Amino acid sequence: MQIKHPKLMIPGPVDVSDQVLAALAEPTIPHYGPQWLAVYNEVITGLQQIFATRNDLFLLAGPGTAGLDAALGSLLRTGEKVLALQNGFFGERLADVARAYGLEVRTVTAPLGLAVDPDAVRRRLAAEPDIQAVTVVHLETSTGVLNPLAEIAAVVREFDVLLIVDAVSSLGGVPLPVDEWGVDVCVTVSNKCLAAPPGLAPLSVSERAWQVMERKGGRAHGWYLNLRTWKDYAINWASWHPHPTTLPTNIVLALRASLHHILETGIEAYYARHVEAAQTVRSGLQRLGFELFTAPEYTSPLISTVRGQPGVDVEEMRRYLLEEHQIMISGGLEDLRGKVFRVGHIGRAATPEYVTAFLNGVEEFLNRSQ
Repeated sequence: MQIKHPKLMIPGPVDVSDQVLAALAEPTIPHYGPQWLAVYNEVITGLQQIFATRNDLFLLAGPGTAGLDAALGSLLRTGEKVLALQNGFFGERLADVARAYGLEVRTVTAPLGLAVDPDAVRRRLAAEPDIQAVTVVHLETSTGVLNPLAEIAAVVREFDVLLIVDAVSSLGGVPLPVDEWGVDVCVTVSNKCLAAPPGLAPLSVSERAWQVMERKGGRAHGWYLNLRTWKDYAINWASWHPHPTTLPTNIVLALRASLHHILETGIEAYYARHVEAAQTVRSGLQRLGFELFTAPEYTSPLISTVRGQPGVDVEEMRRYLLEEHQIMISGGLEDLRGKVFRVGHIGRAATPEYVTAFLNGVEEFLNRSQ
C-alpha cells in the first residue's frame, strides 16, 4: 500500500525539514563506541541549551509517556501522595499513570479552556503536607491552554516538594528555563517542537530529585524506566555506552540535525516563528467567522483550538481538508469531539506555505458548504 503524505498541521508528530530527513536516511551506526559518543554527547549538550539546564539529561527511547512513567516510578513509592494538576485529557492521563504505580492521587482541576490556578495549588499543598510531588502538563494540547508553569513552580518550591513537568508539547516551542523555574523532572519528545521524527523522550533530572531518590533508597519501580539505571550507565559506562539499552541511532542523528537548525536560528527567533504562524492562522480563521475555544490569556502559540460555527460540521471539514487539500488537522478529544478542531503551528506547519494552504482550504470548504 502506498503511504500518503499529507501536510501535518496537528499537535504532533510534525513534518520535518529535508535536512532532518536526510540525516534520518544516513547509514545506521552502532549505539556505542567513539563515533557514537561524539554524536550522543553533542545531542545532550544541544538539548541542555534548549532545556536551559545544567541538570543531568537523558535520551530515553520511547514516547513522552515513557519519560513521564520513568519520572513517577523513580521518584515516588507505592502509597505516597502525588498532586496532579488537571485541565484536560493529558493531565488526566498523567494522573492515571500515577495510579498505575499505586500512588494516592490528589487533584487540582480547572475547567476545559482555562488554566490551573496557582493559588489553588498552594491551598491544596497547605492542606496536605504529606504530598510528595506535583505533576503538571505545561501545554494541554486537548484545549491549547498553556498553564502558568513559572507561577506554579514557585508555589511548589514554597512547600519543598518535587515538580514533574510534562513538556511534551511545549519544550523548544516556548520558553521553559528548567533550572530558573526549579523543575525537578522535565519530559519532552523529539517529534513536536524539536521538529524531528518520533522515538525519543529527552528528560532532565535535578540534583534535588536525585537526593530524594537516594534518601528513599531501594530500586523503586522497574529497570529500563528507572532513572537510577540511566544514571548508573551515564557514570559507569560513560567511555563507550552511556545508556542502558540500544538507542535508535538514526532518530538521534535526525534530532541532531534539527538541533543544529534551532540553535543556528537562535532560540528566541525559533520561538517567534511559532507566534507569527499562530497569529496568521487565528486572524484568518476569525475573518472566516471562527473563534478560539481558549481565552487569549491562556492560549499557547503552538496550537490553536477553534470552536465550530453553526452550520459547519467540524469533522466533515477535517475530512475535506485531508481529501481535497492533503492537509491534516486534529479534532477534539472526548467531550470536545465534534465541537472543536485543533491546528498545530510547529514543525513545517509554522511555514507560510502550510499556513496559506490551510486557510485557503478552509475558505474553499465554507464556500462550498453555503
